[in-house]
Amino acid sequence: MTSPPRDIAPFEAPLDARVRPPGSKSETVRALAAASLADGRSHLYAPLLAEDPEAMAESLRGLGISIETGTEPWTVDGQGGRFSPPGRPIDANESGLSARILLAIAGSLDGVTLVVGRGRLPERPMSGVVDALRSQGVEVRGDRLPIEVTGRGRLWGGRVVVDCSESSQFATAMMLVAPIMHEPCSLELEGLIGSADYLEGTASIMRRFGATIERTTTGFEIANRGYEASDIVIEPDASAAVYPMAMAAITRGRVVIEGLGESSWQPDLRVAAVLADMGCRVDWDPRSVTVDARGAELSGVDVDMSDAPDGALAVSVVALFATGPTRISGLHSLRLKESDRLVAISEEITRVGGGADIDGDTLIVTPGDLHGGVIDPHGDHRIAMAMATAGSGVAGIQIADSQVVNKTWPGFWVFLDTVTRA
Repeated sequence: MTSPPRDIAPFEAPLDARVRPPGSKSETVRALAAASLADGRSHLYAPLLAEDPEAMAESLRGLGISIETGTEPWTVDGQGGRFSPPGRPIDANESGLSARILLAIAGSLDGVTLVVGRGRLPERPMSGVVDALRSQGVEVRGDRLPIEVTGRGRLWGGRVVVDCSESSQFATAMMLVAPIMHEPCSLELEGLIGSADYLEGTASIMRRFGATIERTTTGFEIANRGYEASDIVIEPDASAAVYPMAMAAITRGRVVIEGLGESSWQPDLRVAAVLADMGCRVDWDPRSVTVDARGAELSGVDVDMSDAPDGALAVSVVALFATGPTRISGLHSLRLKESDRLVAISEEITRVGGGADIDGDTLIVTPGDLHGGVIDPHGDHRIAMAMATAGSGVAGIQIADSQVVNKTWPGFWVFLDTVTRA
């Protein structure tokens, strides 16, 4: 059952807040996988409690891994790469990252695993992982979910080619299982466009669990030495942080994002740099980033966001409050998400009076006479949050199906109500 439309109250004053976003979805899901592949008990501090990580945790439980997510820290009792063939389908829910990692894990166990998904996930591509598994001699039935994988124990290793033209997550999946292969793995990446920082993030998580992995000119060299149990702290989610950053820009306010600083690997922090180009002041320190738009005159920009396409949604709504058009290119991968985000965001921007045109993989946003409207998030958490962010500067916006934010930020509406009243 969908929830009734949620009214978004525009800010009565410029935003002035310190915000610590919830834990990173990217780190939480990757850490759950690495901890399950390790030998011994690991603890995850400050993880993201939301639908995507819970889908990953529940799927790993179905493969025989004991995971406790009821209290913090989460505990994961890894079995050193040993998994039990499941007695039921493994359900990734709507999590594309989880599904791709689970396919690679399924190829590494001895037995049959059926990986399924919900929502738009059965339409999303899986071929990069499927083809890599087949090259390792794994029997795989299907190219999109549901997919049946018949593994014969640990993958052999050696040279493994992964086509990343549709998603870098295919490489992440094969990277994560590489330390438990029979032989060292030379992972070669083909067709990678943007999103390379996500692979560096995967490598960082792997190293925190004791894996040996080195970047090469064509991919990664990964030793077959397994993982070690570890206690790690999950950093806040940059993909969530972009919304309070955008609210600061729209309301000509200021926000300090805590826990994400100069050393963070997460690609969506690129949004801060784009906001600086639009006229905001952005200051970094080791543990935070500040976006200050007080007195700013926002102007449109021409920017390639192929390395941070999800963050482009936040930039697109800020562009509604700028002077002149904004061109955001490099957005091909947005078509392959929980919705066709390129089409979805253009439709919803138009719904509230802005101009939005699509030219190939480029979105051109033109400010207009903005007004309210009932937003259709297209079943997509990021469309809902992006358009709610637009509501910080224009009255009358409502978000239909508002519970979709539970996928990655269940507390988003509480956060928004709190900062609106501040």
